[in-house]
This record gives sequence, structure tokens and C-alpha cells, in this order.
Amino acid sequence: MIPLASPDIREEDINKVVDVLRSGMLVQGAQVAAFEQSIAAYLKVPHVLAASNGTATLHLALVAAGVGPGDEVIVPSFSYIATANVVELVGALPVFVDIDIDTFCIDTAQIEAAITPATKVIIPVHEFGLMADMAPILEIAKKHKLLVIEDAACALGASDSGMLAGTGGDFGSFSLHPRKNITCGEGGVLVCKDREHAEKVSIIRNHGLSVSDGRVAFTEAGYNYRLTDIQAALVRSQFGRFEEILSKKQELVDVYLTELKHDAVTLPSCPQGKKHSWQSFHLLLDDSIDRDLLIDKLKIAGIGTNLGAQCMPYQDYYAKKYKLDVPCLFPNGLRAYKHGLVLPLFEKLTSNDILHIVRTLEKEI
Repeated sequence: MIPLASPDIREEDINKVVDVLRSGMLVQGAQVAAFEQSIAAYLKVPHVLAASNGTATLHLALVAAGVGPGDEVIVPSFSYIATANVVELVGALPVFVDIDIDTFCIDTAQIEAAITPATKVIIPVHEFGLMADMAPILEIAKKHKLLVIEDAACALGASDSGMLAGTGGDFGSFSLHPRKNITCGEGGVLVCKDREHAEKVSIIRNHGLSVSDGRVAFTEAGYNYRLTDIQAALVRSQFGRFEEILSKKQELVDVYLTELKHDAVTLPSCPQGKKHSWQSFHLLLDDSIDRDLLIDKLKIAGIGTNLGAQCMPYQDYYAKKYKLDVPCLFPNGLRAYKHGLVLPLFEKLTSNDILHIVRTLEKEI
């Protein structure tokens, strides 16, 4: 069986975890701090904070930005459900904007029409590791005095015209889930451009605890969103070969792009000037293909596949609460949800594995 994803955890990674276990310091400590410093140096940003998962980092960003009831947050129609859920969790209103079907990222031409006096934040999602068009998004945000929280869960290492994912907005949120290019099982990283935002996040991720002149005080009603040193050691070890991981995935993607030629399949692309981190290899199938049946056929053939992300306003919670005309308002998000297919892509695969996947897919379509 070729799974959809399988993290490449090596002996050196395991040894780093064992070192932490033997040290007796298991919670947020020196390993977390060192990992934060490594990410900050890589991204060339001043403030990076690790947290328990990528959803937590989005939530922390919204809380630090002061988003709450009465506020509106613009999100794309197509993303993992967490992007909208965190807006609901702070009591704000998610305002959905359809995607560009060629990139699966938010359609920047539709953003301004969604802005109202209650709009406070735009959350562009760098879907599957391809950056959204940040230049117009940042221009719109500046014009309307809005904050930008980049949902870069899939996009560590991606770039657009030299701008690294997660560094253009006021916040940049990354995930360390097992399907991401580096992982610690669960984990997240948050970039904060503003020092006051970073200080707020540092406090609220740890029960609202702050330290001043050696005195501990609980100054906020915070959360337990800490990353452990066990997790930090595991992901920090992988980060040491991060460029190698990105290069290997690009090699495998090149095989897909060269070998997969079928009239019923639209391949993903990477526009000029952008660097894709290829968290997922997401196809778009012709309307004549029963995607769910194809997933079942491929599973029987020993190949794990899945849909890519959700058309969020189409999901039960949002459909019942907001009763939006999804087919009319978000046709691209709905199409990506109903006809998208993710193929296996992880660094332990070989070119021959990709060829086998391609031939099997073409046979089953």
C-alpha cells in the first residue's frame, strides 16, 4: 500500500527526542526556544512563537489582533475547515470569498466587494503550498486599514517574488501536522510582525502567564497552547534538512507533471515568480469522473488518495447557520471540493512509485 503521506522520521530525529526524554525537561523549554530561533532566522523575521498546533496559532493571532463579536474576517471559500472555525471561536463572522480555480487560493479580484465597515482581518490561505497573490492582498489591506493573517499551514518554504510565505502579513501561521513537510505530530508556528502582538501571544499561549522583574503574574485569561520540548526536538531535527526535503518533493512533482497526461485531469501549476512547497499534489478531475468512486478504486489498487480541502460554506455547520447560495456564490470552491483529488507525495517515495501511481490512476479513470 502506498499511503497518501508518510513522514520521514529518521534515527537522528528519534535520538534527539530520546535526548530530551533523558533530560527530564519535557515541556516548553530550551528546545522550543531553539526551534523558534531557527524558524525566525530562516524566515528573516523578528518574532516567532511555537504552539500546540496550526489551528492554535490562527486562534492566537485572532485573539492578539483583538478580533471578536461584531467583527468580520474575510476567508477563502476553499480551505481546511480550521480557517473558518477559528473565526467562529472568537465570535466573529467569517465572510467567504471564492477562489481562483487555477491556484485554489483566494480570488483577489473579489476581496474588496466583501469588505464592510465591520471587516477587521483578511486571512489568505496558501493552499497546498502555493502562495496566494500577496501583493494585491497587502495593498487592499493597507487601503482599508485591515490586518492580514497568512494561513501558511502548508507553505513553509514557499515564496512569491522573493517574499517567503508567512512574512508579508501581520501574522503568518504554519502547521507541523504529519502531512506537512516537517512534523512533530501536532504543532504550529506563528510569525508576528509586531512586538506587542508577539508579547500578547507569548502570554496567552501559556495560561495568561507573564513575568516581570522575576515576578510571575497571570495577566490574561489564556490557553494551554504550548509546544513540548519533545515535539520541538523532533521537528527541529527535520528542519536541519528542510531544503533537502523540498528538493526531493519537487523532483517527485516533476515526474508527476511529466508523466501524467490525461484529458480528464487538470494538473496543478506554479505561476512564474512563485516557489511551491508542494505540501500536496492536488488534481482537478473532469466533471464526468466520480471522484469518490475513483478514491475507492485506487484504495483497492493499493494507493491512498483523498479529497484536498473543504468548500467551507458548504459544510453542515456553515450551511445551516448562514444558508448561503454556495453554487452561485462560490462555484470554484465547490468545484475544487467535489472534483479535487490529492495523490501521494512524500520524500520516501521514488520516481518508480510515482510512475506506478500515474499508470494506475490512468487505468482507473
